[in-house]
Amino acid sequence: MSQALPAFTLEPNFPVRILAVDDDPQILKMLEITINSFGYQCSTAVDGLDALEKLAHGSFSLVLTDLTMPRMDGMALLREIKNHYPRLDVIVITGYAEKFSYTDVIKAGACDFIAKPFNIDELEAKLHRALREQTMLHQLEQLSMRDPLTGLFNRRGFEVKLEEEAPRAYRQNYPLYLAIIDMDNFKEYNDEFGHQAGDRALQAIGRLLLNSTRDNVDWCCRPGGDEFSIILPYTDNEQAMAVAERIIEQYRLAPFGNTSLSIGLASFHRHPQRTWGEDIEHLQFLADQAMYRSKQAGGNRISCDQSSTARNCPLD
Repeated sequence: MSQALPAFTLEPNFPVRILAVDDDPQILKMLEITINSFGYQCSTAVDGLDALEKLAHGSFSLVLTDLTMPRMDGMALLREIKNHYPRLDVIVITGYAEKFSYTDVIKAGACDFIAKPFNIDELEAKLHRALREQTMLHQLEQLSMRDPLTGLFNRRGFEVKLEEEAPRAYRQNYPLYLAIIDMDNFKEYNDEFGHQAGDRALQAIGRLLLNSTRDNVDWCCRPGGDEFSIILPYTDNEQAMAVAERIIEQYRLAPFGNTSLSIGLASFHRHPQRTWGEDIEHLQFLADQAMYRSKQAGGNRISCDQSSTARNCPLD
């Protein structure tokens, strides 16, 4: 089976989508009506293979599956989901005469088990518990990926977002740019005015990046120290340059001492002889090298990986 994008989603403003899988059309229809009545969105599949097809082309919060089905049964589907969508929770529904026990399905990776015949209250309670636990885990994960000083994504968040966006950009055939931004003369500013002033400067840059980019499209990060980065999907060279120029121009309006910004830009390209990890590392290397060219040319500049010539943005 080819590698697929994660089928899990539980964003705060994203509707909960549940995939119900059963070969009995009456039970499937009952599940669809009942789940929709709980306020969730429900899609259906008639067996494991049909379910995998739905998962490959959509994002779901949870799968509710029967065990006995033609072509691919529930246990085989559960194994495929755990292999390819490890963050996606699965609740198994089974009759009393099934050869698999509660322990079997939990060991195989299911988050819960419902025995037939089940009542509506039990189904609602188990769905609600599984989704509540997902929400708590999602919130903890988000906290672990945030920089407490600026509120931007930290290094882990940056790496996670880049690993999500690069394959998506390649598969959907749209351009992806990475901007690496570094403060010029930050150490001298810190030494002269103190770390609290340095923190205020970093916070101001964080706000500037957020104000200069698109909500829920571009990803602003602070991997560490005085280095920032922006992941720019659906962006060509001209648009990426416009974002970088806007950031430098806005920073010039309220500079912190003698500090300025050096920016490097690079675009993502898939190389057939490299792994995804190597391609992503190469993108970071190109953006990083472009940023260093800006610094070596005096700072307060933008450089692209296609050229060794830095764009000059003078202070006066």
